[in-house]
Amino acid sequence: MATETFEKVKVLIGEVEAAEPGNEEELEQFRIKYLGSKNIIKPFFGAIKEVPNEKKRAYGQLVNRAKVAAEEKYQSLKLIINSNNEEKGMGDLDLSAPAEPIEIGSRHPISIVMNNIVKIFERIGFVVAEEREIEDDWHNFTAMNTPPDHPARDMQDTFYLKDSTERLLRTHTSSVQARVMTNQKPPIRIIAPGRVYRNETISARSHCQFHQVEGLYIDQGISFADMKQTLLYYAREMYGNDTRIRLRPSYFPFTEPSAEMDVYWGLKDETDYRITKGTGWLEILGCGMVDPNVLDNCGIDSEIYTGYAFGMGIERQAMLKYRINDIRLLFENDIRFLRQFASAR
Repeated sequence: MATETFEKVKVLIGEVEAAEPGNEEELEQFRIKYLGSKNIIKPFFGAIKEVPNEKKRAYGQLVNRAKVAAEEKYQSLKLIINSNNEEKGMGDLDLSAPAEPIEIGSRHPISIVMNNIVKIFERIGFVVAEEREIEDDWHNFTAMNTPPDHPARDMQDTFYLKDSTERLLRTHTSSVQARVMTNQKPPIRIIAPGRVYRNETISARSHCQFHQVEGLYIDQGISFADMKQTLLYYAREMYGNDTRIRLRPSYFPFTEPSAEMDVYWGLKDETDYRITKGTGWLEILGCGMVDPNVLDNCGIDSEIYTGYAFGMGIERQAMLKYRINDIRLLFENDIRFLRQFASAR
């Protein structure tokens, strides 16, 4: 009986070693037969009690060898079949076929216009300066020649931080100019882009947050004519070589004299008439010579140095450039709206 059992195990080992399943289905049948919960090797372990004591050790080793042979055979066959499947899959793959389309994103129209403005001024030596959006009252107002009792403060309805009369959301990027002037000796030539905040009613033409780019140039002998030539260069780079500009007297607390600059937009259609109020001219920025009080407030000797400053809103120029009729569209992040600018530069 013992000899017959030994022979059966040896035959079983031979079957395992000779097995050659050729696909995943046949491999699974091999696993169930030799390694599954009801495999055919398991009863041979139970038969050890029928083997004489002097042969139990040799028998146990033989049955265990059958189990190990089945496990090793399964793993080796699994690797071969998986490898063959991968090669077959690569053979079916057309490497010349186009890839799945990847939808290209787009820059926001505000970013496009702001980047264009910055690049124009960088080409003539202006350096980008950035600062905090939560400001103190001195850098936002007082340094810019608007002390606490100055009526010019009424021009801007300010967001103050809770329980504070000194900390606020900056109302203009002029605060960047104040910080640069208090920390840097002339010559100073900077461009300051950024987000600003004013407590205004949100409508199609105004918002409580918007973007500005302000410029500042301070050195010895800087004149109003230098400023006009710089702004003419900007307008022609932005709107075309035949662009005309004009400067009109205005008032800003931090510049004297002050002006507003218009570009000739034209009267080609009804939209042009509406935008320019029938004049053909469109205001795009405010500018002027830096008030001597501002220079003195920031520690710059106004007897030695002069300078000019200018500032413009980005939303307005983006709306004009892309014929956007509602400023709120620029802040809603509607993907249908933003897709229109995928190819814009």
